[in-house]
Amino acid sequence: MLTTVQDWPGRVGYWHVGVPPSGPMDDLSFRLGNRVLGNSEGAAGLECTLSGPVLRFTAATTVCVTGAPTAVTVNGSPVAQWRSVPVPAGGVLEVGAVGGPGMRCYILFAGGLEIPEYLGSAATFTLGRFGGATGAALRVDDRLTLGTEYGPTAAAVPGDERPVISSRWELAVTEGPHGAPEFFTRADFDTILGTDYEVHFNSDRTGVRLTGPRPQWARTDGGEAGLHPSNIHDTAYSVGALDFTGDTPILLGPDGPSLGGFVCPVTVVAADRWKLGQLAPGDKVRFVPVRAERAASLRETGPARRAQWPFVLSSGGDADDGVLARDDADDTTSVTYRRAGNDGVLVEYGDMTLDLGLRARVHALHRHLLERGEPGITELTPGVRSLQVRFDPDRLATPKLLRLLREAEALLPSVTELVVPSRTVHLPLSWDDPATREAIIRYMHGVRADAPWCPWNIEFIRRMNGLADVSEVFDTVFAAEYLVLGLGDVYLGAPVATPTDPRHRLVTTKYNPARTWTPENAVGIGGAYLCVYGMEGPGGYQFVGRTTQVWNHRWAPGDAERPWLLDYFDRIRWYPVSAEELLDLRADFAAGDCRLRTEDGEFRLADYREFLTANADSIADFRTRQAAAFTAERNSWRAAGELAETKGTR
Repeated sequence: MLTTVQDWPGRVGYWHVGVPPSGPMDDLSFRLGNRVLGNSEGAAGLECTLSGPVLRFTAATTVCVTGAPTAVTVNGSPVAQWRSVPVPAGGVLEVGAVGGPGMRCYILFAGGLEIPEYLGSAATFTLGRFGGATGAALRVDDRLTLGTEYGPTAAAVPGDERPVISSRWELAVTEGPHGAPEFFTRADFDTILGTDYEVHFNSDRTGVRLTGPRPQWARTDGGEAGLHPSNIHDTAYSVGALDFTGDTPILLGPDGPSLGGFVCPVTVVAADRWKLGQLAPGDKVRFVPVRAERAASLRETGPARRAQWPFVLSSGGDADDGVLARDDADDTTSVTYRRAGNDGVLVEYGDMTLDLGLRARVHALHRHLLERGEPGITELTPGVRSLQVRFDPDRLATPKLLRLLREAEALLPSVTELVVPSRTVHLPLSWDDPATREAIIRYMHGVRADAPWCPWNIEFIRRMNGLADVSEVFDTVFAAEYLVLGLGDVYLGAPVATPTDPRHRLVTTKYNPARTWTPENAVGIGGAYLCVYGMEGPGGYQFVGRTTQVWNHRWAPGDAERPWLLDYFDRIRWYPVSAEELLDLRADFAAGDCRLRTEDGEFRLADYREFLTANADSIADFRTRQAAAFTAERNSWRAAGELAETKGTR
């Protein structure tokens, strides 16, 4: 049904440009199978969702099938899972349907699979169409090459090391990064920890959708980030985070997005994320808070991993609302250090506002940490006003990392000194493109027909911003200069950008619930931000049109390590094309013919602040009109029951 090549830990080091790690959803079953066969724990193997393949071998080998229970035969004879099984030359291995509990099983091979790596990994990311042998799930007649290097083979995975797979799950979580009382009420947070959520059928490797109580929320809205109180300025996500996309909770998986604008109140600890791979529709899930320092180590595969228990032993969480510390970065800017799992810290600057000075400080910290090269820091991903620092807790303890980050503040240059390269990149935009219209129709038929933004997102944008007619939306978008603040929203080098001139900042809210399908390179607005969708997938921004690709390895012949088009602080200018012209341009881009008009330049924060001062009055007038329309729309939502009544209690 869906069998892919995966390796572990997957594609690490590209979270900052929207490339997920991929790899096995249940890393534990995968690694245990490799160990039995004498392989390295990360050697490439197969992940099978709901059912497995029939494989014919031209050479003798040994295999091990792990994970969810399924029927396994060799030449028609039943064999056991979790054991080393010889397969003769010409033999046929058949892996049947997963009967439950669980969702995925794994086929490992002595010596692994010899698969060319892409961006440092053989893991398949089907949405991005790369990894594995073909960039796709296995098909009939695909051929895979067996590896030859492996050590002594054991008989079986010991019984006390095999994970317990169930239909009722407890997941160990840490508080944060965005919990109570800032974003959720205390009652909301108690509900999150006290509810048996149910796994929704609309789940996959990008995320496990859950059904459960609707939060009451601690805020009335997300301000410039969007109308719904779940909206925040775009920030880096963690695999295993419980992401509230509006009122819908989703556990983000290894193929999930790296950047987005929704709050995450808790995060599954690294050692428990294997369970996400076995969550099946209808399963019950309970979140159990644990202290981050007491979480099991991801490095463990034996009893110390605690995967053999059907429950989570805990005396309670850190009870700090996910906030590790708060400081003053300077005389006017605060800094908050938030826990993002037991292996991540989110550094947030200033108030919850769109301020390019905050992005400048994020840039300064990002550059400082890259130059420092601290062992144990594994990923650095900038957001609009935050920097996510991922680390290996077995090499770098959280208190030490926190000291390092706090000490770094005194070493950073003044943000007023920020001068960075800033190209102007001219991109085509097919306004109100037929592909985005099709996505709205699918949403209305399959998700929600009565949403305020349906049937036409552009009309919704007009209403949200108090414009006279939709032609003003067109004029504003094409007049604007969009500054790229982040990459990877959504996926694969896709930019999140905002107009440099605040008078061009159209503010909207995001879909709630999110779309299940978005066309590749659709262009949308959410909050005060514009994004280009790097590939097909879910999404929530309000459509204005579609553009060309922003990711293609053919743009850099001989340099497959740089397939993304844009950089931080680039400036996007749109020019209009017809839908037919766009299809021709997209075909050229796919063939590697990327003829874009670009102009070199630089972005100086000091000059930008002078521009804001010189135009302060007209900017204030624009914001006043916009705020009135925003408030009117919010009131109409509340009258229609679209927004839950939020509580002011802390």
